[in-house]
Amino acid sequence: MESAGYTLVGKVEQVREPDSRYQIGAGKVKELAQLVKETEAKKVIFDNPLKSVQSYNLAKATGVEVIDRFQLILEIFARRATTKEAKLQIGLARLRYEVAHAKEKVRLARKEEQPGFMGLGTYEVDVYYEAVKRQVQSIRGKLRKIRKKRLLHRRRRVELGFQSISLAGYTNAGKSSLFNALTEEEVPVDETLFTTLSTTTRLVEFSRKKFLLTDTVGFIDRLPLTLIDAFHSTLEETVYSDLILLVVDISESTSLFEKKLSVCLKTISQIGASGIPTITVLNKIDLLPETELNKKLETLKEMVPNPVLISALYKISFDLLKCRILKTLKNYVGASFTVPLTSESMSFISWLFNRADVQKLKYTGSSAHVVFEAIPWFVEKVRKRVEEEFNGKFEEIKTTKA
Repeated sequence: MESAGYTLVGKVEQVREPDSRYQIGAGKVKELAQLVKETEAKKVIFDNPLKSVQSYNLAKATGVEVIDRFQLILEIFARRATTKEAKLQIGLARLRYEVAHAKEKVRLARKEEQPGFMGLGTYEVDVYYEAVKRQVQSIRGKLRKIRKKRLLHRRRRVELGFQSISLAGYTNAGKSSLFNALTEEEVPVDETLFTTLSTTTRLVEFSRKKFLLTDTVGFIDRLPLTLIDAFHSTLEETVYSDLILLVVDISESTSLFEKKLSVCLKTISQIGASGIPTITVLNKIDLLPETELNKKLETLKEMVPNPVLISALYKISFDLLKCRILKTLKNYVGASFTVPLTSESMSFISWLFNRADVQKLKYTGSSAHVVFEAIPWFVEKVRKRVEEEFNGKFEEIKTTKA
């Protein structure tokens, strides 16, 4: 709740079947109302979903606005959004929530205005409902344009010949810290939730192999499907990557670690990315003694796919991580070609230097001989240009392991 700017002044828990009127029992409602009065609380937040009628009845009983977990997450997202796309996605999620609750909410508001329901009484149900739907369609149209632009950018990156790596993981696991360490850049890093709501992509190089590294939005337990749908264009960067670095905080308790890892794997499956090669980056090893770290890893090894222990903050075991990345993305092909020396071929060779691992360049008389490595389809692209544009000689050497 601190991430949304709230200070916790009281807490009430109850384990029972949900009550149709209040979600909690009538006795607990009286206890809650008394707690609100004593603490002078301004808002009540429920960890589980509330129906409109339940929010209404609770607001009437307590005298303050009552929201549920979904609405709290939206508030946090709204505070963190900095890009146009993120703001539109949050707006879409909020409006889809409104559409689902609009008719009941207006009906309740017209009975008697209560905290959290102000300003709706003057709307007719059908007019309000249609107005919200029109806003949803408008935002979806704007997001389609952004998504189309993102698709063009992705195609452009593919044409450049770079494989892509996506950072994924539970919020606050250290993805942005790892991104900064690998790219030597500074995307926002914070202890609060959802610091990253939009993707950031940069070019990185390991052992002369170039990759595109993308930082993505963090996962969270019980993330509503509405939010997954709303952030589809952001999450799909993970779907189209060649490798996922799944970042998990190894310093947390075993039970919390298992819970968060399970949430991450489930979310990756939900967005259709479960078939993509994954390295589990066990971050924050600097917070644990070595004996405890080894014991925890032994306990968790069955559920952790392809683990690597690191500290993003202190760049511990980065060489090991880079080697694992190169080993996973090992489908590089070695090739060579010879082309006549012209201004056009020199420009072509310069272009290749920026997109592949050029291992050898030798000038012989009026020709240039180049040996390089790249991913298979990019090698084929080079072959076509060598033979069709420069009438050169091309030879594939071997498939190499990175």
